[in-house]
Amino acid sequence: MNHTARAFWLGSPGRGEIRETALPAPGEDEVLVRSLYSGVSRGTETLVFRGGVPESQHTAMRAPFQEGDFPGPVKYGYLNVGVVEEGPAALVGRTVFCLYPHQTRYVVPASAVTPVPDQVPAGRAVLAGTVETAVNALWDAAPLIGDRIAVVGGGMVGSSVAALLARFPGVRVQLVDADPARAETAEALGVGFALPEDALGDCDLVVHASATEQGLTRALELLGAEGTVIELSWYGDRKVSLPLGEAFHSRRLTVRSSQVGTVSPARPGRSYADRLALALDLLADPALDALITGESAFEELPGVMPRLASGEIPALCHLVRYDHVTP
Repeated sequence: MNHTARAFWLGSPGRGEIRETALPAPGEDEVLVRSLYSGVSRGTETLVFRGGVPESQHTAMRAPFQEGDFPGPVKYGYLNVGVVEEGPAALVGRTVFCLYPHQTRYVVPASAVTPVPDQVPAGRAVLAGTVETAVNALWDAAPLIGDRIAVVGGGMVGSSVAALLARFPGVRVQLVDADPARAETAEALGVGFALPEDALGDCDLVVHASATEQGLTRALELLGAEGTVIELSWYGDRKVSLPLGEAFHSRRLTVRSSQVGTVSPARPGRSYADRLALALDLLADPALDALITGESAFEELPGVMPRLASGEIPALCHLVRYDHVTP
């Protein structure tokens, strides 16, 4: 077995490169994985690519198998699906998900990979990390039957939240985004769509994921009395101001943060592994294919990432394929 690999690195902000790396032979309770697909999470990864991670958050923002440090050189990413080539007999030949960067092969502890259910295609399985974020957000939000809900921001995370909310009984769900093209995504996911100025108000719950000051302001405006905004956006080094005067106090509104770094305290008996396994099970729904909006070969990443970061390539999740295997 050839224990070498190629990996995508951010050499410096705005400049990506592919480097060759030697791999160790897998030890006991380790696996060697050959990548099939990886995914670019456009929000977080393009923030990293631009060098926008504030120094105070360098530790908090580290990916599980990151190498190097912000702002660069750094190997960053966390949506990888591959096939186990070496390791425990129960895993060899299995398709697995791992929170690993963009790399052709890698060695990790066997406990770091999660088998992909047979009914979930490998390409769709790269969404597991983002659907896991949506699961945690909804554990935090605790929507109720009959709730009036808006999801402000139709990016990868917001659309994942909307996709899961589409399964809740009796709720009114509307995906709100400034880009009218997101109406097609909303239709594929089975939820309503509105531009910000046309969104339905009097909401019990608003999930905000636009990563803009305007979006968070609009999220507050859409709430009914005693309503809650679940804030999922990551602003990096940008400061955000909010209109917390006006009717914020008289209507007793709440803004609550949510992020995937810890399991929601609303589910004290659940582990990280439980949450990820649930996310993979949920990916059996083919409607979630709407979240994958483009693809390219691994070798093209140094040229593709700047275009994703600038918005030249509009994307929710951009799929990276590894052409040394048959999809």
